Order: sequence, then structure tokens, then C-alpha cells
Amino acid sequence: MKRPRRINRFLKEEDTDPLSVIVNLFDVAMVFAVALMVAMVMNLNMSEVFSKEDFTIVKNPGKEDMEILTKEGNKINKYIPSQEKSTNKKGRKVGTAYELENGEVIYVPEK
Repeated sequence: MKRPRRINRFLKEEDTDPLSVIVNLFDVAMVFAVALMVAMVMNLNMSEVFSKEDFTIVKNPGKEDMEILTKEGNKINKYIPSQEKSTNKKGRKVGTAYELENGEVIYVPEK
């Protein structure tokens, strides 16, 4: 009685589908894109965006293209000041801000 011939699993033919190469390229592109985004966030020191804490970032303070980014919970808001002057001149002084020598700003409210 002859024993059945053993089939070597490693000698099995590979899939000859030409689209399988494209699927692998897509996977590589996705990994590259995620790595690029992480590198950009680390380079811009904006890792606060991924934390659970609330924060406020002022980009280009005091300049024409100033932006204010705030994160409250899971919501990120972007404020861009308008260039037009306010026509409503009603208001009141609410306090004074002082900048110390070390760069810290202290706000003193009016009584």
C-alpha cells in the first residue's frame, strides 16, 4: 500500500492577481501618511491637540494674520479677528493688564 504523497506548503503557488500589488502599495501609503502627520504635529509643538485638557493657542499675536485656537472638550474653535473697525463704540474699562520682566502678564480687574 502506497502512502499518499506529502504536499509541501511552502512550495504552493503565489496568488497571481496583479491588483494585489496595488493593495500593498495602498497600505504603505497609509502608513507613510500617518507618520507624516505625526511628524508635523511634533515639529509644530502642537501635541496639546491630542490631550484631553482644554487649551488656547494664539498664533502670530499682535499681527495682521493673528489666529486664536481654542479647545473645549472635543470641540476645536478657530477665531480670526476681522479687519473692519467696530461701529458700536459702547463699552467700559474692565481692568488693566501688566507685563512683568519675566514675560508673565497679570490682569487687575477694576472695582
